[in-house]
Order: sequence, then structure tokens, then C-alpha cells
Amino acid sequence: MLDLAKLALQMQGLSQHLTSEATASRQRLDLAQENLKNAGLAQIELVERQKKWRDRIIFANATPVEPLDTRITIPVPPKVHTIIATDGSQIAPNHHEIAYCYLLNIGRVILHYGQNLHPLLDSLPEIYYRPEDLYVSRQWGIKTEDWMSHCRTAAEIIMLAELAAGVSREAPTLAMVDGSLIYWFLEQLPMEARDRILSPILEAWQQMRELQIPVISYLSASRNVESLNFLRFLACPYPVPDCISNCQNRSENLPCQVYESLRDTTLWATQLQPGQRSPIWRSNARILELYNDQTIYFCYVHVGTEIARIEFPTWVWENTGLLDQSLGLVLAQVQKGYGYPVAIAEAHNQAIVRGGDRTRFFALLERQMIKAGIKNVAISYKEARKRGSIA
Repeated sequence: MLDLAKLALQMQGLSQHLTSEATASRQRLDLAQENLKNAGLAQIELVERQKKWRDRIIFANATPVEPLDTRITIPVPPKVHTIIATDGSQIAPNHHEIAYCYLLNIGRVILHYGQNLHPLLDSLPEIYYRPEDLYVSRQWGIKTEDWMSHCRTAAEIIMLAELAAGVSREAPTLAMVDGSLIYWFLEQLPMEARDRILSPILEAWQQMRELQIPVISYLSASRNVESLNFLRFLACPYPVPDCISNCQNRSENLPCQVYESLRDTTLWATQLQPGQRSPIWRSNARILELYNDQTIYFCYVHVGTEIARIEFPTWVWENTGLLDQSLGLVLAQVQKGYGYPVAIAEAHNQAIVRGGDRTRFFALLERQMIKAGIKNVAISYKEARKRGSIA
């Protein structure tokens, strides 16, 4: 039980800290705005410096593929269109439960606008219990819980491609997912494990590319700093941005580190009007070297309620008309969802496994185990004790 009386004594110190941080953040933001203007004047030179020294840079950064002063109003989307979205949830494996297994539940949504067609709103659950499902990741030193999460990411994209293949192509169609298309977690995985996750994802993207159905990811409250870090090339105090030689072993703060507590969205909130997008950027995340010809581009969009980061693969960026149409559809989804894309929200609602669902899942499993002749079906004493109290 949380002791609120004791907690209240710490609140004053926290509020004072947040006040001082807000003042310092405002000063850093003013500097970032000024440097954004200066970087626009020296953009070509900074991009060349970034390209030349990319192997010596130790911070995440992106490359602008449009002038930094680009501010484009997103066009109105067509009234007749289709939106596809998927999201996933899970029941994690637990040694204290009646059986060691896990469940993935993928929410599926297809919304037709202006077509007089019924929507699709459902989910597809799948239970994993075989040894090859539960223990395959241990050969790479990956926990089963982490592997389950990685498999869910792949399952969401695979399902998205399956839905895309089944819709009519008469109306413009957009496929949407929540979260980044840059799978940073793959950097920590051994090659064989990485291939098992990434290969089916890239194959699904290729299927949507052939169908000419763009895939877009929507990131709300993004903490990314890739575009802000581009300004660090302007602030670098050394003749060349060789971070490995110049900065890796230094403990003091350097001028280029002034942005470290800011986010891209904080900066672009001062630059964009509702309905506008920022310049388009190409991510330079190292994991994208494994994406073949499908590197990831992104921009920031003022959707009215927040600054959202929108990501898309190369082939979507190369088709200007398709990209403009996709961003228009994203903005329309946010408006229909009162601040968040309605299709993604509904996919989440279809996928989420609530407490009652979990209870019914294990009750169904228990009946099947008893029916199969398994005796002493019960949770561990530790789990039983945690679920009740005699105090």
C-alpha cells in the first residue's frame, strides 16, 4: 500500500526541481530555434560533414532531404478511402501459473469511408506452448518474455500485409501502425535471431509496396532527437565532428550537448502551424543498413493536439503524390479520433487483453488440462498468496 502522507513530503522538492528544469529547457529551446535558422543557411555544408564523418559520430542523427525552412500544409484527403490498422497485446509466460505458455492477440481494423461497406473490427489470438516456441530464444541469450514481444512486432506487420492484400484497390488505402518502423531493439540481437524477426517484416513491406498501399507509422509523444541532433554539427567546437577521438572520454559538458534534454517535438512545436508538416528527414540509424532498399524517412506533423512523428519507407517517400495523400489521411484519422488516429485506437481496443480476459483464458486452459487427465492443476503457492491477503 502506498503511504501518501510520506510521499507528500517529497513533492515540494520535486516541484522545485521541475520549475528549475522548465526554465533551463526554455533557454535551450531558444538556442535550438536560433541554430535551426543558422543550420538552414549552411545546410549543404552540414550534410556533407555529416556524410563524411558518419562512422565517427556516436549520437543518433538524421539527414534533411528538404530545406530546413520547409513548412508544407497537408492537402485535404479524398473522401472515399480505406484505412487498415493492426496492434497487438499478449499474456506473458509465468512459471507461477497453471501452465507455462504465452498468448499473442493481434487486433485488426479495416475502416471504409464513403463506400457503404461494413468495417472489420476483430482480433486473432494465438497461443504458444511448444518447446520450440518457448525456449528457442534461449540459445541466443534472449528471455522468453522479450522474444514474445519481438514476435508480436513481426505479427502486427504480417497481419497488416494480409489485410492489405484482401481489400479492394478501387479506393485509396492506407496501412497504419502504432510505434516506430525503426526496430532499434534488433541492434542487440544476434544475426540469426534478428533475421527471424526482420525478414518476414521486410517481406510484408514488399507485399504492400507491390500493392501500392503505403505503410505509415504514427508516434505520439515521440522522444526522438534525430532531427535536433543534426544541429549538433553546427555547434561542434572541433574542426571535424570526430566524436570517437574528441569526445568519448570527456566528462565535461560540450557546446554540442546543449540539446540533450530536448526532443524533436519540442522544437517543431515552435515551428509548425496546425495541419503543417516539417521537412522530411532520412534516418541514419545503423540498424537500417539491414533494411536493404527500404530505409526509413520521417517528418513531424502538427495534428492539432500535438506534434506527431510520422515514419514511412523509401518507396512511399519517392512517390510525392502518394505521400501527400497518406499524410492527409493520417490527419483525417486524428480528427476523427479526437486527437489520435481512430483506426489505431480501435486496433488497440480489439487487441488489448484485460484482467477479465486473462482470467477466462486460464479458466479455459484449466478445463482443457483437467479434461486431458492432468492432475493437480493449480497456480504456485507464491502466486496464490499474492492474490489474497490476511492482513
